[in-house]
Amino acid sequence: MGMSEPEGRGAVIERAVLDDAGEILTVQRAAYVSEAQLYGDPFIPPLVESLEQVRKLLGGDDAVVLKAVVDGRLVGAVRAQFSDRTCLVGRLVVAPDMQGRGIGRRLMEALEREAADRADACVLFTGHLSEGNLRLYRRLGYGETHRERVAAHLTLVHMRKALVPAAAQ
Repeated sequence: MGMSEPEGRGAVIERAVLDDAGEILTVQRAAYVSEAQLYGDPFIPPLVESLEQVRKLLGGDDAVVLKAVVDGRLVGAVRAQFSDRTCLVGRLVVAPDMQGRGIGRRLMEALEREAADRADACVLFTGHLSEGNLRLYRRLGYGETHRERVAAHLTLVHMRKALVPAAAQ
């Protein structure tokens, strides 16, 4: 394993459990520091989210949280919540030292498979300066639907992808 794994193939993608809350928050904070610097805002939601909020999400039935584990270490996560037949994707995070290996892509693909029975489409948003995120989502087939200026320094780019029902895959 180790560095000879260019694609994050060594990562196991599975459902996160309540006990993962602390590690997820740690990876999330580490992953979002660069975003906070990019936008000059230390108070972006992923950085101020509490352990209690993450635990509540993991303990509920209306969300799906997936984790990526490499050699026993949680290195990434993504979450989805469902609204009618739409899957709201959020907080795709990969530990900074593990980025660029395809782990984020694998988390997204696994989440889409998981959501295909419950939703007709996945929607998400990212900041307009987050080039890496935008590139990944476009490669995965997400198309921009609209932009929303939420602050002088931040415009959210909303994206959507239609899902193929699992039975038809």
